[in-house]
Amino acid sequence: MLILTSYFPIESPTLIFFVVLLIILLAPIIMGKLRIPHIIGMVLAGMVVGEHGFNILTRDSSFELFGKVGLLYIMFLAGLEMDLESVKKNSRRFLVFGILTCMIPLVLTYFMSMWLLGYSHTASFLLGCIMASNTLIAYPIISRYGLQRNSSVMLSVGSSMLSLFMALMMLAALSASYGEQTGVGFWLLFLLKFAVFCAATAWAIPRMARYFLRRYSDAVMQFIFVLAVMFLSAALSEAIGVEGIVGAFMAGLILNRYIPHVSSLMNRIEFTGNAIFIPYFLIGVGMLINIGSLFEGPRMWGVVLLIAFFGTFGKALAAYVSSLLFRLPKSAGHMMFGLTCAHAAGASAMVMVGMRLEVSPGVYLVNDEILNGVVIMILITCIISSMMAERAAQQIVIANSQQPTANSQPNDEKILLCVKYPEIAPQLLELSIMMRNEKLNRGLVALNVVYDDNKAAVHRTEGLRLLERLQQRASAADIQMQTQVRLASNIANGIKHAFREFGCSEIIMGMHVHTDVNPKFWGEFIQSLYNGLNRQIVLTRFVQPLNTLRRIQVAVPSRAEFEPGFHRWLQRLARMASNLDCRIQFHGRNESLELIREYINNRYPNVRGEYTYMAHWNELPRLAENIQEDHMFVVVTARKGTISYKNALERLPKELQQHFSGKNLMILFPDQYGTQKEESMTFTTAQHQEENSIYDAILRWINNRKK
Repeated sequence: MLILTSYFPIESPTLIFFVVLLIILLAPIIMGKLRIPHIIGMVLAGMVVGEHGFNILTRDSSFELFGKVGLLYIMFLAGLEMDLESVKKNSRRFLVFGILTCMIPLVLTYFMSMWLLGYSHTASFLLGCIMASNTLIAYPIISRYGLQRNSSVMLSVGSSMLSLFMALMMLAALSASYGEQTGVGFWLLFLLKFAVFCAATAWAIPRMARYFLRRYSDAVMQFIFVLAVMFLSAALSEAIGVEGIVGAFMAGLILNRYIPHVSSLMNRIEFTGNAIFIPYFLIGVGMLINIGSLFEGPRMWGVVLLIAFFGTFGKALAAYVSSLLFRLPKSAGHMMFGLTCAHAAGASAMVMVGMRLEVSPGVYLVNDEILNGVVIMILITCIISSMMAERAAQQIVIANSQQPTANSQPNDEKILLCVKYPEIAPQLLELSIMMRNEKLNRGLVALNVVYDDNKAAVHRTEGLRLLERLQQRASAADIQMQTQVRLASNIANGIKHAFREFGCSEIIMGMHVHTDVNPKFWGEFIQSLYNGLNRQIVLTRFVQPLNTLRRIQVAVPSRAEFEPGFHRWLQRLARMASNLDCRIQFHGRNESLELIREYINNRYPNVRGEYTYMAHWNELPRLAENIQEDHMFVVVTARKGTISYKNALERLPKELQQHFSGKNLMILFPDQYGTQKEESMTFTTAQHQEENSIYDAILRWINNRKK
């Protein structure tokens, strides 16, 4: 044993890093078997290997560096994963809970320290400030359960920052009272510096993020840029006299909208923090704890238990009172208590500040008794926090899974993307991004339907691989995407079933080009699809990338304005033209063009629209002369039996193949009322002619009334 101890503490950087990695690897395994949160295992392992344990490792500069980075990472991730819209809606709750979780522990600890421990007013106030703050040490548990946007979690994160800021301000006042810089001038200067810091970061970071992330797509460069912004913000906050974790949290809040939560960049940020930096921080916290100080006498036991009890009781009281005020379930109160009761680096930093404050020559505000009591209190509160957060997370997950979901109406805008071929799937995704409403921030659904035959397993694997790549592209554009590979004996039925299951509003898919002309131009399953589905379907064929288009030319059939889906397809094309910043030219009857012009001018005044009279649908081939390679030709067609259908549409497949081959092409089937069935879609030519004559008579009557 003596031979082994002669090699300790380890000084080789290689072996130090190996021991740390071994702890990071084994702690979750051992703690998982004991059903204890693995965070506790990290802290306990730090106690064992630290200088107060077996002295295997010394808390050298590497632990100082990586530990500081880990703490900044925790706060940065907390800000990065917050739902800012919910924060705005619940700002009063944040304020109330933040004040309660700060002031209740502070008051309880202050009076306990004076009355029961006999400490001075300043030492009691310092202990109150320490217990008023907290560290989100259990936040990695929340990330593992995917509850980052739970209301109780966001309340805890926001209130933690508020209580920490208030505690730091009070600590700064206490520290200033021992120095020469006191008075109103000191505080006015401090508030001015803090206001300038907040304004500067809020103005500069978004502009830097937009500039860099748009111009550089390299994964490593983006990751380094995000880390640089985090450390810059933390360093600036330290420069004005505030802890760096405040700056890291603010950087996370500001970058929140520029880093999608499902993006590859977010995955790299979380992975690096959870794998290296945060465990380093937890192990470093454990190395500070001297469990041997408990054996110095009963007085030490009393100090530790009183500090831990009153501080933790104050946090619990604030959490459960707030949950009652906000009418939250009991599990939310457990979560709020679990996240806000832990004390780690913030407490140790504050007690170190107290050790530098000299009450009288040679006598400092914090003595060894207070130091040891605070350090052991850190261990106790970390254990309580981890166990409560784990329990609350399990309760919330179980409650969410058992809660019945109401049958909500289909989303007004939810695009279904049918993909099969890897070469056109990215362009279909880009088209859907161009057509979607960014303000609604609705997600996309990507579907790959596979024939249920003897090659289904191989095709399913290919489909999963394609959808995975497509989801990565969607994540890079800050767009959430649901994916599904579906086995079906009939492709059209598989698409229709998925369409209804996901509650989609429209379909975007590639055009399958066949060598034969009508009726196989559409493909059998596409013909079955648009006959059996009454919602908008967009078929596309790309010859060149979307971002190179200069003009969109749209052929509009007569009476298209009377179709239920008129405004939907018009809105999608207007968004597309606006996002591409290209001209859009409509060809149709004057009655339709007037309504289109009015809609574009009122809703999309930035769109450069042109309107050309087309007397009859037979003039469609003539438009081919003006369609260039960098144009997109859009045909708004109609299903049989609808008000804008005409016999000339029967010739559309043949005309498209003869006159528009090699062109960028889009075919739109607008929304219709009612539920259509394939067997009900058989109409004779005489029926169409009769319907058209009736509609013409109605239109003539409407026009006469207008005159």
